[in-house]
Amino acid sequence: MRAVTTSRTRNHARTSVDGLRFAFGTLTVLPVRVGRWDREAARAGMLWAPLAGLVVGLASAAAGGLLLLLGAGPLLAAVASAAVPAVLTRGLHLDGLADTADGLGSGRPAEDALRIMKQSDIGPFGVITLLLVLLAQVAALYELYAGQGWAYGMAGAAVTGAVARLALTLASRATVPAARPEGLGAVVAGTVPAGAAAAAALLVLAAAAGAGGALDGPYGALRHLAAGVLALVAAEWLLRRCVRRFGGVTGDVFGAVEETAATAALVVLTFGS
Repeated sequence: MRAVTTSRTRNHARTSVDGLRFAFGTLTVLPVRVGRWDREAARAGMLWAPLAGLVVGLASAAAGGLLLLLGAGPLLAAVASAAVPAVLTRGLHLDGLADTADGLGSGRPAEDALRIMKQSDIGPFGVITLLLVLLAQVAALYELYAGQGWAYGMAGAAVTGAVARLALTLASRATVPAARPEGLGAVVAGTVPAGAAAAAALLVLAAAAGAGGALDGPYGALRHLAAGVLALVAAEWLLRRCVRRFGGVTGDVFGAVEETAATAALVVLTFGS
């Protein structure tokens, strides 16, 4: 019995490590080798996704804070904080957002829309969506840095990184199908049990509220919690629309869901400042 328990513990630990590698290897440009691409590793990876997002968010916050420390204005700090996540993901999520916008805006049947999303070029819907989303992110970060101070801007950037990747965890839950039989979307779609997804959501939202509370007491906690919840609501709305439109999710849809959650969280954090 002890040998069986020990073996299970080792397998669980190995899967957890493989999941960490999967999360950082697929969601960031950090030099992490992904050793396993099976669905068990994908499930663990999607549960670790908020941690990868937190690392990206902390780097984003550090870039903005450093520029402010060196004497740059809040606008440059906001641009830097918005640019770092794009750099640390090779623009993967932004590319997914643009492709998803083109697919949704095409008005074509699901198969044709998916084919449009796989093309390497970006159509007008994608360009407009990218422009507006990046402008919204920079504007929101500027409002946080300029209107509330460096600590609020940095906290917003860090919290947003974790919440945005939490949206990926929830998008990977068991009830969400894949639109294609291949690609990253097919690997991670439907891998995360509903209970595990809910537990991850509670943990990340509690951490977000804690960060807000440390800055501004109960009001700050409520504002950061609201930002996290509304960001997930916006991401869920887009996810459901894509599932109805395409028959499931793809890697591009995951990118669009992440960017939607990030933008919504930043915008909500500017309310009531």
